[in-house]
Amino acid sequence: MKKYCFGVDVGGTTIKLGLFTVEGELLEKWEIPTRTENQSEAVLPDVASAVQGKMEEKGIAKEDVAGIGFGVPGPVTAEGIIVMNANLGWRNKNVSRELEELTGLPCKGGNDVKTAGLGEMWRGGAAGYKDAVFITLGTGVGAAIIVDGKVILGSKGAAGEVGHIKVDGEITQPCGCGGVGCMEQFASAPGIVKMAKELLERSDRPSCLRGKEITAKIVFDAVKAGDELAMEVAERFGHYLGYALSATAAIVDPEAFIIGGGVSRAGDILIEYVQKYYKKYVWPGCRDKQFVLAKLGNDAGIYGAASYVL
Repeated sequence: MKKYCFGVDVGGTTIKLGLFTVEGELLEKWEIPTRTENQSEAVLPDVASAVQGKMEEKGIAKEDVAGIGFGVPGPVTAEGIIVMNANLGWRNKNVSRELEELTGLPCKGGNDVKTAGLGEMWRGGAAGYKDAVFITLGTGVGAAIIVDGKVILGSKGAAGEVGHIKVDGEITQPCGCGGVGCMEQFASAPGIVKMAKELLERSDRPSCLRGKEITAKIVFDAVKAGDELAMEVAERFGHYLGYALSATAAIVDPEAFIIGGGVSRAGDILIEYVQKYYKKYVWPGCRDKQFVLAKLGNDAGIYGAASYVL
């Protein structure tokens, strides 16, 4: 009978790993650096070495391990093939097969955001929901669309790219994807900072943001303090994200939206601005949805990864 499994969350800077029981209890977590030189050729061997080292340390036999689950950046197919990732330099790389060959253990995984969404659904803010959309607001904006407990992948693993829903027809600066007017340009952490800086430059209104190094957290702290200029940024943020989520709801009809990523640390006040505009734009049949903050933080990825093999 299997007793353990591993969850692996591959990031651009660090790789997070977790040792779990098959009942879902996290026994230990640790990190190793992500070595990205030479098209990240060392990443999977490093993961295999870290897993095997932990098994030796804990006296865990291979036959007691259910497998290794993983989350990696970029679109990933159902077969575990990463289609493309610029940061790691991988293209059409069969992560599942290569990791199985390195470890001799079953391996299964997917895109990192979708994996984190599964983690939140299993043990976090989305627990108890079968149909949910997990949104992560960080350097970019991504989503995991979960229907009947399963993540929707799409033909090339790219389903859930809600950050690239077009929400503004007037902006001229391109998004990182090459398009223009993407929601990610306004609702990501860099997008919030950019909106705040532009407003500070255009206006001479007093604001506690002046003279500070602006971050998304500082903007929302100012919102909580009643700063009018920061509140204007929050209104614009809520408008764009609420609009994009209303379009998403009309297609997938989730029970709840789970909001995670670094920006979500602003707390409930963020939910208030998003809900306000979501209710303004959404089709009435999808108006009554729950908005919940993610709970697992940086551990969501390893929890979700472990769930792939359980």
